Amino acid sequence: MKIFHLSDLHIGLKLFNRDLREDQEYILNQIVEKASDEKPDVIVIAGDIYDKAVPSAESCEIFDKFTGALYKAVPKATVMMISGNHDSAPRINLFRSVLASKNFYMIGNPPMQPDEHIEKVRLEDAFGAVNFYLLPFVKPSMVKQIVGTDEKGNNFSYNESVKRLIERENIDTNERNVLVSHQLYLPKGVKADEIERMDSEIRTVGNIDEVSSQVLVKFDYAALGHIHKPMKVGSDFYRYCGTPLACSVSEQGQKKGIIVVEMKEKGNVSTSVIPLAPLREVKVIRDTLDEALKQAGDDYVSVVLTDKVDLDVIDMQDRLRNAFPNLLEIKRECVEKANYGHKIAEEKDLDPFELCNVFLDTAGITDDEKDLLMDVINTVKGV
Repeated sequence: MKIFHLSDLHIGLKLFNRDLREDQEYILNQIVEKASDEKPDVIVIAGDIYDKAVPSAESCEIFDKFTGALYKAVPKATVMMISGNHDSAPRINLFRSVLASKNFYMIGNPPMQPDEHIEKVRLEDAFGAVNFYLLPFVKPSMVKQIVGTDEKGNNFSYNESVKRLIERENIDTNERNVLVSHQLYLPKGVKADEIERMDSEIRTVGNIDEVSSQVLVKFDYAALGHIHKPMKVGSDFYRYCGTPLACSVSEQGQKKGIIVVEMKEKGNVSTSVIPLAPLREVKVIRDTLDEALKQAGDDYVSVVLTDKVDLDVIDMQDRLRNAFPNLLEIKRECVEKANYGHKIAEEKDLDPFELCNVFLDTAGITDDEKDLLMDVINTVKGV
């Protein structure tokens, strides 16, 4: 069985208020083309379909075109999607039963009542059954009716809640099993602060949403979403595929792609990556103004100027915007500035007028201007 693993489409995302519709449609069309070429049996999208819980009409239109083209390109494939922390679970859950009849599974809500279970999709190939468990983004408050609370009546942690949800499923480990999930999973012994996170990711205070990868041991493959950088979680077969398109400057230079999972008989799993090439790269250019201008182009660019002398701000901005029509931001580094604190510290015994003269470097001003300065100081002092 061949599986395409994708996640974190973030349809509707804006990059420094830049509209990415053209870029997102370009990368989604590329995914459709790869699916048409490779003919996967299953296409998995592990959460964060949209960037906002209430997506714009334009975002819904982009998603509609993508799913329509995907269905046309691989009509025999089973498509499975779950909601992520950016999505509205009830909205993703709409028409769940109707879509399932077309081998299209959009699962928004995790199980929340005692009689509900993680959505399970059972498929067959030449080697037998493959069971897909589709677990959308979970907060402990969502599932407390199932997993319970601690002895003080408080919700369990994210880790304990997800662990209990999975443990209550009757998973046959003699068969092949795949988990599709959108959470912060950590390898055993690794702390959340040790994981490189992207600027575009939502983080919780104290990383309270972390879940140990030990809960994944019953699965032959875990198709994970939430982390925007491609990453393995303690195994070659527990993986984050990352975003298909850079969502922040911190993702510059990352190689994006589709993880292709090949499942044969039990225990025989292999993975590979199909690269995805964006319409425009996200780049950071760190150089002097003159050297930066020589790298002009159409990419999304964050420019960090290293000039040690001051620059004409208006001229600098105009020249950079002309060179980079998709300029995201301009930063300065290594600008020489006077150390007034040190200068004043040496003159701590001076009166207010003398301190102002030192701070403002008034050696070249006229007597009238000095009189005006004295008048201002006396007014402030109430003299």
